[in-house]
Amino acid sequence: MFRDLIGRLRKECSGAFTTKRVLSILLGTAICSFGMYNIHRQTGVTEGGVLGMILLLNYWLGLPSSLLSVLLDAICYGLAFRRLGLRFLVVSGFSTLCFSMFFKIWELFPPVLPSFYDKPILAAVLGALFIGAGVGIVIKNGGSCGGDDALALFISDITGWRLSRAYLITDFTVLALSLSYIPFVRIFYSIITVTLSSSIIDLIQTGGRKIK
Repeated sequence: MFRDLIGRLRKECSGAFTTKRVLSILLGTAICSFGMYNIHRQTGVTEGGVLGMILLLNYWLGLPSSLLSVLLDAICYGLAFRRLGLRFLVVSGFSTLCFSMFFKIWELFPPVLPSFYDKPILAAVLGALFIGAGVGIVIKNGGSCGGDDALALFISDITGWRLSRAYLITDFTVLALSLSYIPFVRIFYSIITVTLSSSIIDLIQTGGRKIK
C-alpha cells in the first residue's frame, strides 16, 4: 500500500516542479507576503476568507488561532484535493511553505514602506495590488497560498463561476459575519481590498480572457 502511494505520488507530480513554475511561485509568494507584512499588518486592513474566519471564531469561541488556522486550512485543502487532485495539493504545499518562508524573512526587518495607518483607503488599494498580483501568479502556476485560495478554486471548479466570484462569495460571507464584532468602517476598507484583489487574481489567472 505504501509503495502504491509513493508510485501514485511520483506519477501525479511528474513534471510538476519545472524551473519556470518554481521561480513563478517564489515570485508570487514573495509579493503576497510582502504586501501582507508591510501593508495589511501595519494598518489593520484585512482580507476575508480563512483569516477572517479565524479571527471570528477566536473572538466568539475563544479557540486558539494556531489550532483554527490548521483546522480550517486542512478542511479547505481536503475539499480542493477531491476535485483538483494530488498534484494541486503537492504544489500548494510547496507554495504555502514558500509563503511562510518569505513572511519569516520580512519579519526579520522593520517595514520598508511608510505607514498608511491614517490613509486606510490607500492601504486597502495598495494591499489589494500586492495580494492580487502575488496570489494570481501562484494560482496561475497550479498552487495556492493557503486555504482561502484552495476553497475559491474548489467553488469555481464545481460551479463554473469565475474565480473572482468564488473569492467574493467566501470573503463577503466572512466579512458580513465579522460585523458582529468589528466596526463597519473597518469592514468597508476590507471590502475594497477583497473586491480589487479578487479581480486582479481573476485577470492574471485567465490571462485577461473574458469568461462567462
